Formats: sequence, C-alpha cells, structure tokens
Amino acid sequence: MASATSKEKPRILSGVQPTGRIHLGNYLGALSVWREQQDGYECLFCVVDLHALTIPEVVRPDELRRKTREVCALYLASGIDPERSTIFVQSEVHEHAELAWVLGCVTPLGWLHRMTQFKTKSDQRESVGTGLLTYPVLQAADIVLYQADQVPVGQDQKQHIELARDVAQRFNQLFGETLTVPDVMIREVGARVMGLDDPTAKMSKSVGEKVKGHAIGLLDSPKAIRKAFGRAVTDSGNVARFEDASPGVLNLLTIYRAITGKPREEIEATFDGQGYGHLKMAVADVVLAELEPLQQRWKEIMDDPTYLDGVLDRGAERAREIASKVLVDVKRAVGLGR
Repeated sequence: MASATSKEKPRILSGVQPTGRIHLGNYLGALSVWREQQDGYECLFCVVDLHALTIPEVVRPDELRRKTREVCALYLASGIDPERSTIFVQSEVHEHAELAWVLGCVTPLGWLHRMTQFKTKSDQRESVGTGLLTYPVLQAADIVLYQADQVPVGQDQKQHIELARDVAQRFNQLFGETLTVPDVMIREVGARVMGLDDPTAKMSKSVGEKVKGHAIGLLDSPKAIRKAFGRAVTDSGNVARFEDASPGVLNLLTIYRAITGKPREEIEATFDGQGYGHLKMAVADVVLAELEPLQQRWKEIMDDPTYLDGVLDRGAERAREIASKVLVDVKRAVGLGR
C-alpha cells in the first residue's frame, strides 16, 4: 500500500465555511467542480469550521455545530462520493492549527494587510480580532498540509490561493523543499455568480441571510427560487447576448450555461429578443431540476446521523494520516522537537 503522503493521482483540497446560506454560487463555483474532479484526482474536502471563528462576536456554538453537519451533508448530496473522496471537519484534525502557527511565522505582515477580504471586512467593524487578519495563513496551512497540487475554488478565492503559493515558496526558500506549491483551479463558466438583486456584486452567503431575493439557497423551496428569479434585476431591453448583455442578464445567461452546458450560440438563439420574463423562468426551471434531487438526498442524509458520522469519522482518520506525516516533515525542516 502507498504511504499516506504519496500520490498515485494529483491531489486537490478545498472547503467551505459552515456559515450563512450555502447558495447557487457556492454550488456552481465549488461543489459541482469538486464532483467533476473525483475520478481524475485524489480529493479531500473539508468543512472549515475554524475559519468561522474569525468574528467571534457572531458565533453561536450550537448553530456552528449544526451548520457544520448540514454543510457536510450538502457535500454528499451534491455528489461528493465518500468512497472516492475524503470528507472531514477541519477542527477534528489538529495539525491544521499547528501548521498555521509555523506558516504564520514566515508570512510577512504586509502580505496579510493587502488581502482584499480583510480590508473589506475590517472596514465594516470598529475593531477586529487577529484571526480575521491571519485566517489566510490558516487557509494556506489547510492546503499545504495535504500537499495539494490544485485547489478548486470560486473566483473570489483566487487571491487567497496565490497567498498560499507565496507562503509555501517562502517556507521552501527558508527551510528547503518541503511543501508542494499549489495551483488554483477555477471553472471557465460559473466561477463567479452575482447577486440577483445587485448583479455588480457576487452572490454572498451572509447577504443572502439578510436580503430576500439576493441569493438562491441550495435548500430553498421551489416557490422561493421562482420568486427570486422573477425579481432578478435585468434592464429595460430584450438583448440576451453574452457580449452585449447588461450585468443582470449576463448573470442569468451564465447560470443557465453553467448548469446546462449548452454552447453560447445556442443559448443566445433561444433567448435573444424573447423578453426577460421568458429567460428568468427558463433559468429557474434548470436550477430547480438541478436542486430537486440534491435537496431530497440532503434530507435523507440528515435523517440518518449514523451514516453522516461514519463518513466524517473515516474522513478525519484518513486526513490525519496524511496531515501528521506532512507536519513531521515541517517540524523536522524548521528544527522543532528533540
């Protein structure tokens, strides 16, 4: 049997925070991409619950535990196969936090101050905790702890993967070639789904909890989904071409293309000049067809806690097997221990 850190296939790792409403943008930009990579890669997918602590004032412990299980079930319901992929909870593998400290010590402070998400979130609060600044280092640790070759994420996470690359390269320069430098994997269509109420801003989990009609939650009812698409912002015309469309219309066309896989020319021939009401309902139809079996499978998984716990127990065991060996190499490289 191969060792835990050896790779018969290239390895990928990614994860989602158990906060907010998991929405269509998360599905198209991440979960569906993960599902498609399971045969060509060795896959590890975690629920990154440690990242949910970056703003502790809003953390409710019981809700965090519940959401962690719900997100794990969404992974499975989205088609992530526990026989082909490792699914686990980040905080159940202590090596994540330990490696984050080591990597934090080699990460220049200026790199973290430049992170767009930190600047955006810190501007919204009077004061912030250290975790909000340093969580990109924890994210880098999540990735390099498993010697991931690629990280499938949405477009908004590209800067964080670039930081992970920089941190891994700096570590290797200081202490010798130890860590794999990861590449980002972003799907060509649907990597950045915009808000239905404001198509100039990406669909957001947190905004989706507060603003009706902003996002399509993966567990929303058919009525709510049709209503949200019916109210989606478009424009006063009837142009439905990818090159000429307004942001709202382009967002609808992109969602339709990402789900159906149809070529642009065929989509334009179907909808251009037909009126946006027709486009909105057609997009709602394909989204509902995609989410109906997912929702049914999710309910079955949540009704069987023994099955879900078994998947996560086995996933954590496999993750620790890999992570512990990588952390030993890191400690040896920097001189920690006797």
